[in-house]
Amino acid sequence: MTSPTRDEVLAVLARIPLPQGGDLVSHDLVRALVVDAGAVRFVIEAETPEQARALEPVQAQAEAALKALPGVARVAIAMTAHGPSAKPAPKSAAPSQGEPPALKIGRHPTAGPSEVPGVKRIIAVGSGKGGVGKSTVSANLAIALAREGWKVGLVDADIYGPSQPRMMGVKKKPASPDGKTIIPPVAHGIRVISIGMMLPEDQALIWRGPMLMGALQQLMTQVAWGDLDALVIDMPPGTGDVQMTLCQKFPVTGAIVVSTPQDVALLDARRALNAFEVLKTPVLGLVENMSTFICPNCGHEEHIFGEGGVTREAEALGLPVLAQLPLSVEVRLSGDGGLPVAATDSPAAESYRAMAKQLIGQLA
Repeated sequence: MTSPTRDEVLAVLARIPLPQGGDLVSHDLVRALVVDAGAVRFVIEAETPEQARALEPVQAQAEAALKALPGVARVAIAMTAHGPSAKPAPKSAAPSQGEPPALKIGRHPTAGPSEVPGVKRIIAVGSGKGGVGKSTVSANLAIALAREGWKVGLVDADIYGPSQPRMMGVKKKPASPDGKTIIPPVAHGIRVISIGMMLPEDQALIWRGPMLMGALQQLMTQVAWGDLDALVIDMPPGTGDVQMTLCQKFPVTGAIVVSTPQDVALLDARRALNAFEVLKTPVLGLVENMSTFICPNCGHEEHIFGEGGVTREAEALGLPVLAQLPLSVEVRLSGDGGLPVAATDSPAAESYRAMAKQLIGQLA
């Protein structure tokens, strides 16, 4: 007996009434619906924890109705709520360890190499220091690759300073139908995961190295990525535990190093390049961010951070320069607003599109 179609499943869910009237489908509460080989999995996303509790009978009715549908062998329904579940702790309280109870992120790492099923290529975007725009490059590169036709995922591996939820405009928490597999939110056609989706924006993580490494492994291997042409990893700055874990435990296709042109940033970029060399990870190229500033009023061009430093470094190492990205108010505003510029038709997106095309040419 063949599995039912998505439309058949939605038709069943549309017949499950809600306490306040309407149904699961008409109120747009069904998320991450997967129908595969007799298994039906999805998430009921409530506005608040109180609404989630009120919907528990609806969850049970939906499960029973779907199990009665011909061709359905297994049903897994998760309930999530993206509203506050409790009043925030007073400032004098001890810092939280930030472990979401349902997903249990932050375990100690497992031994041995790991695979990411369905992912053809892993691209690490790193930098020797913070503040050079690595996260902006990661988000826009992922979107630009997707607009060129690739299926793309994005991992925010900067555990201490996650910024991708804000940049990608993701406000909802990821779901986990079984407490093990994480269903990533989708933004701008990209499947995105970040520890920042599971914590309040102002909550700090107080984790040691083993928990960081374990969290990265979980974000890589417990997420239902599906079939991807590329998984872009927004790395933390520097050359620490997360970089070592990624490159030693996963088959990283290659790394991109982001730097600004000035000498101080290049010193740290060289350390990042050396780290990838030591970890036997190929470097796909360098990106010079904040390369120049063009005044939007008068058109004057100014090299605020110096000129050509990354290009000279790349030539000395025999590496390509994948992009020279200008310092742009539009890029900054787009990222802060949750709509990276590469997701628009703005001329400012052209540099990212060109970088994506060059990378696809290298990797495909």
